[in-house]
Amino acid sequence: HGMVHCSGGAQTKILHFIDALHVIKDNLFETPPLFKMIQEESNTSWKEMYEVFNMGHRMELYVPAASADELIKISKSFGVDAQIIGRVEASESKHLTIKSDHGDFVY
Repeated sequence: HGMVHCSGGAQTKILHFIDALHVIKDNLFETPPLFKMIQEESNTSWKEMYEVFNMGHRMELYVPAASADELIKISKSFGVDAQIIGRVEASESKHLTIKSDHGDFVY
């Protein structure tokens, strides 16, 4: 179980809190227009964008799959959209894979 506020480390912040795990984020929310504008104006790579900005994902909860639906219902009852954005698997080393409309990136 864990909770990560995706500021000061963005989508890669989880790497500070894991060891032998592979975090796979393959169902992210659509990227808000603000971040698309920043990327276009700065010509920053999408890989780096995920390292610098939360990309519209402010908080992540790492919970057993059986708890996810109930937490999503609670979140939505407060007017905060929520969804399952990925999964965690055992691994020889810590790493993160992001699969998005902007490409696939490994950290």
